[in-house]
Amino acid sequence: MIPWIYMVIGGIFICNFFVMIFVSNLNVGLVGSFLIGCYLFVWGIWIQHSPKGDFTRKWNWIHRTFLVGVSVLLGISLFLGVYGNHDTVDYDEDALVVLGAAVHGETVSLPLKYRLDTAIEYAGKNPDAVIVVSGGQGPQEAVTEAYAMEQYLLRHGVSNLIVKEEQATSTYENFLYSKKLLDERLGSNYRVAFVTNDFHIYRSHQTAKRAGFETAAFLHGKTAWYNLVHNYLRESLAVIKLWVLGT
Repeated sequence: MIPWIYMVIGGIFICNFFVMIFVSNLNVGLVGSFLIGCYLFVWGIWIQHSPKGDFTRKWNWIHRTFLVGVSVLLGISLFLGVYGNHDTVDYDEDALVVLGAAVHGETVSLPLKYRLDTAIEYAGKNPDAVIVVSGGQGPQEAVTEAYAMEQYLLRHGVSNLIVKEEQATSTYENFLYSKKLLDERLGSNYRVAFVTNDFHIYRSHQTAKRAGFETAAFLHGKTAWYNLVHNYLRESLAVIKLWVLGT
């Protein structure tokens, strides 16, 4: 690849990191995208100024390893994107679980807003469904995610019954605690769907099965283009962990 292309791509990743840290909570995806950007930028400079023979002998194996790793992550990201954009709901489910995400103070983050906007559309098509908003309170949050989500839905005119689950701190707990609330209200024979962002659908679907929602349908919220890299990077690493460790 031409050196300046490495530098341009790396520069975009680095700039994206410094923009996103002001509007998003710091996470492994952001840090990972920053490190990849730094590597690409420095590599592009190095190619231009290092003696070609010395460069090839000593460092080419490092670069090849890096490219293999990036290719694996890109492959997983492509799989997640295809899987997560194929909704399986039929709008006749008894309940919809909205998975929590970051809240800034009392304001829902953009990924969570997209989940809630999708839930609002669903509620309009299935007004009889119980909507469970699931998410506890994180260190940078003034209220529970469930409370912020409930308020957002109410402000946008959702008239469905809304049930708050305010203890969960992980995707598994989102489903586990939501199932307990739904079992109490609906018994044991009900159909459920969940909504989360497209990149998060696959892992959430596998987690829902572990938590007892064996046949949960799903519906995706979109992801802003400038959030794609770090969200899919973080999720790809999480999926690798799921495949290796089962959790």
